[in-house]
Amino acid sequence: MSLSNVARVHVAPEPFYASGKRSRDLAKELGISEAELLAGHYGPEVVRLAGDMSDLIRALPELGEVMSLTRNEAAVHEKVGTFGNITLSGKTGLVLNDAIDLRLFLDHWCFAFAVEIPDEKGSRRSIQIFDASGEAVIKVHLKPASNVDAFYAIRARFAASALEFSTTPKPLPRPEVSLSDIDVDGFRRAFQAMRDIHEFFPLLRRFNLSRRQSINVLESDFVRRLGEDAPRQLLERAAADALPIMCFVGNQGCIQIHHGPVSNIKIMGPWLNILDPGFNLHLRQDLVSGAWLVRKPTRYGIITSVELYAEDRSLIAQFFGVREEQSPEDPVWRQLADGLST
Repeated sequence: MSLSNVARVHVAPEPFYASGKRSRDLAKELGISEAELLAGHYGPEVVRLAGDMSDLIRALPELGEVMSLTRNEAAVHEKVGTFGNITLSGKTGLVLNDAIDLRLFLDHWCFAFAVEIPDEKGSRRSIQIFDASGEAVIKVHLKPASNVDAFYAIRARFAASALEFSTTPKPLPRPEVSLSDIDVDGFRRAFQAMRDIHEFFPLLRRFNLSRRQSINVLESDFVRRLGEDAPRQLLERAAADALPIMCFVGNQGCIQIHHGPVSNIKIMGPWLNILDPGFNLHLRQDLVSGAWLVRKPTRYGIITSVELYAEDRSLIAQFFGVREEQSPEDPVWRQLADGLST
């Protein structure tokens, strides 16, 4: 996706990082988007990047080891690894490079910045991508082992020179179609006939259902409401059993996936955290309005997920057991999920 260049609109009398607050939090206090906060900064610490987003993505492996951060309003997903094994096709893409596992939706990659914030422990450098409303899609933070020269080369290669910038209001969620206007029986039959878990999203589009709405439609053999404590139970039991899991967190522009064991589970105020080397998850438990166990039919048997939804019915996070793509799910994972409280 090609990007227009950005204007530097001054929004604060001092550098945004001088407050010591996270840029996302400061932007909220100022009543602007995070992208507007960065665009309004005067100084070399923030450089707008322009050009084709596909080219920018293909340049990211040059950075070496990085921390990739993808989030939504209720969950933050952080993975340490390297970019590579990148496949781009039209407006979608995949990154499948061991620790860094991403699904990319480039229609929503609208603004990019190279950010270098001075710090007494050393400069903090990152490449940050935002959607049309100025919400973060993905941030790629350099680590001590990263290639700093590559960061500067990417910044110079993609640096913008013109002075135009504007965001658009975040669109309201699409209203859900009334269930009276949906072929519920047809959806249930098609769902039960699924042979592959990847058939589910096309099925939602075919029957004009949202993911959250499908839970209301599916019969009790396939969905079960879980209790408020289910996310903590899931993570603590997986850690106690050293059970590998998959954790998906995303937004409209990127989905980031962890696959592997988890161990260090901590609760800090409203946050439920995984604080492991190479993987951090920060989940706002108070923003989870509903947790569900969902069973999807495939040719390899039932595939079980635990899904967390926000008040606006958007998906916060999904958890699966780790499995080979063409094999049944781990019975230990299924037993753990089935045992979560209601």
